[in-house]
Amino acid sequence: MPAPAPVPALESDQPDFTAVPERAKWRYKPRKAFWRSRLVRAVALITVLALCALAILALVREQTGTEGFLVGLGLAVLPVPLLMAAFRWLDRVEPAPWKNLLFALAWGAFASTLVAILANSFAVEWISSATADPGSADTLGATAVAPVVEETAKGAAVLLLFLFRRRDFTGPVDGLVYAGFTATGFAFTENILYLGNAFGEDQEFGAAGLGSITVGTFFVRIIMSPFAHPLFTSLTGLGFGFAALLPVTARARRTRLVLLPLGGLLLAMGMHALWNGSATFHPLAFLLVYGMFMVPVFALLTWLAIWSRQKELRTISGELPAYASAGWLAHDEPLALSSMRARALARGYAARSFGKPGAQAVGEYEAFATTLAFLRHRARRGQAAPDFTAREQELLHHLWQRRQVASPALTHAARVTGRVWVPPQYLDYGGYNPYRS
Repeated sequence: MPAPAPVPALESDQPDFTAVPERAKWRYKPRKAFWRSRLVRAVALITVLALCALAILALVREQTGTEGFLVGLGLAVLPVPLLMAAFRWLDRVEPAPWKNLLFALAWGAFASTLVAILANSFAVEWISSATADPGSADTLGATAVAPVVEETAKGAAVLLLFLFRRRDFTGPVDGLVYAGFTATGFAFTENILYLGNAFGEDQEFGAAGLGSITVGTFFVRIIMSPFAHPLFTSLTGLGFGFAALLPVTARARRTRLVLLPLGGLLLAMGMHALWNGSATFHPLAFLLVYGMFMVPVFALLTWLAIWSRQKELRTISGELPAYASAGWLAHDEPLALSSMRARALARGYAARSFGKPGAQAVGEYEAFATTLAFLRHRARRGQAAPDFTAREQELLHHLWQRRQVASPALTHAARVTGRVWVPPQYLDYGGYNPYRS
């Protein structure tokens, strides 16, 4: 493991960072070609997603009818806020930018579902014409074709974020969150289709309002298994997340870019195929797979996600003391920043003392300190970017601008929660040492 980069010394009361531009342009931005600019990429991406949205909504409305589409939309949207809140809670330590999360959600809801519907329909029609057996074609399409197509389409969003938002993709938690948002969007659009078709079938049988088919579909897809698609795609996200932890070497690069993400994708496809197959063959098989396989795997992934979040907090408490020793942080701040409860208490203390701007300043201070800790941790693992020094100075500049409000608040929170720095017993306290015999 390479030695960590030296911490900049605090030589004066006011730092003079020549690499940091004016306040309005604090963000470090290396020069890029025009075609690589964020504006050009954002416009192109929004255009593609908008076209996919128009196409998929037209297809779903054509299959379900206007009334079925509206009913499916109203029912399918119910689990979306809950799933988004759960993944956002998991990502509280170092929250991912909302633009990345919204991209993942939109990709899953529009681009992935469009590819899945077109590819699945083509494959089922081809199998049906080749075998002259529509029944077996539907079964084969659900168990063999759909898992491959859908997990690949959803995994493309995670791959794009891994390649083009590498700074925001640092470990398994990020992989789980991005995969979860993508799968939540995919499940939302798919549920509109299933619930809308179920409502149409109830209307054909003369049911008034929501019939038994719609209620049964709602129970299975919304109540029993809202986590199904997020669970499948989370395996792909974990593959990319663990790949992000590997050092940048020739051998590890090959493993990172191929083996780990591909392994996660294959596991996602296998679990998806098992789930679809159990629902296709027999209701008892579905319940058996649900109780003996899906629930334990879901519990295991939940434990892994919480463990990964705790590991992120331990990274903060392990990396920031170097900056506290250099004078950039108070000694109690790293311990307070590694506790979600202490962070919340610090924001509350600042809100009572300075109002909403104070709480906002402390929240920004916590975010920048967390980013600084992970930046140094990546450098320790041999993943330091070429702009490491400039990024470090930028983050220290952000902390310095807010430390007058944030440092007392975090110190107070550390003392309230008992997370205080205890000096070694062998130090001489101004000539008096109570530990000296």
